[in-house]
Amino acid sequence: MNLTEVKTFLLDLDGTVYLGDQLYPWSLPFLQRVTATGRSYVFVTNNSSRSAKYYVDKLQRLGIPAERRNVFTSGDATIHYLKKHGVGPRLALLGTPSLEEEFAENGFELDMDLPDAVVLGFDMTMTYAKMERACTLVRDGLPYYATHPDFNCPTPAGPIPDIGAMIAFIEASTGRRPKVIGKPQPEMVEALGAQRGLTPADLAMVGDRLYTDIAMGQSAGITSILVLSGETKRADLAASPFRPDYVVENLSEITPWL
Repeated sequence: MNLTEVKTFLLDLDGTVYLGDQLYPWSLPFLQRVTATGRSYVFVTNNSSRSAKYYVDKLQRLGIPAERRNVFTSGDATIHYLKKHGVGPRLALLGTPSLEEEFAENGFELDMDLPDAVVLGFDMTMTYAKMERACTLVRDGLPYYATHPDFNCPTPAGPIPDIGAMIAFIEASTGRRPKVIGKPQPEMVEALGAQRGLTPADLAMVGDRLYTDIAMGQSAGITSILVLSGETKRADLAASPFRPDYVVENLSEITPWL
């Protein structure tokens, strides 16, 4: 395993660093080694229903040194993308209050009446009225974006419908699909790299899902490391089109290579 050029590790959370509310025993030693060798880490999540502050607070509760700069969400990536491409400022945003707050703090106006574009987040406060309005705006041809594509969100009680199910609903009604920003799209890596002055050679993506974490690493041209501590099993590799550069049982196997 050659990680000499890697300056920053992009880390998936559930299944990689922790499972639910249980921190894996190997996570803190790995992060301490990353810091001791002059490298940095950023926790990368698709879940746009939660703010970055939520993840900072959770990580700190679990004993992990984390600040705002250590968390990058699909909401963050979407904000960067919209600003880069001059989209807005008025947005029909379907999202939770925390996502609405983050967009407002970044200069966007939330306007369901006369928006410049439609942005779909993982809206756990979704109502039929909001979905009806979104379909009307999308059908009318407004630019249409989604923070990420996941069909289900894992919870301790089992999977719940995520944004991908909402995308399917809107597509069934309008025939249109959005421009997706989060994992596995390379725009998430591009946004993070541009924000922090990092090149693809500086980055490595570490995660437990082939079709999001490894797929993003592959599409963005960065080193990808699959951990088998979460969703993916070694047998799943044979049928997958997404090929990690390295496969390890968990983060502890990466630590000696730093």
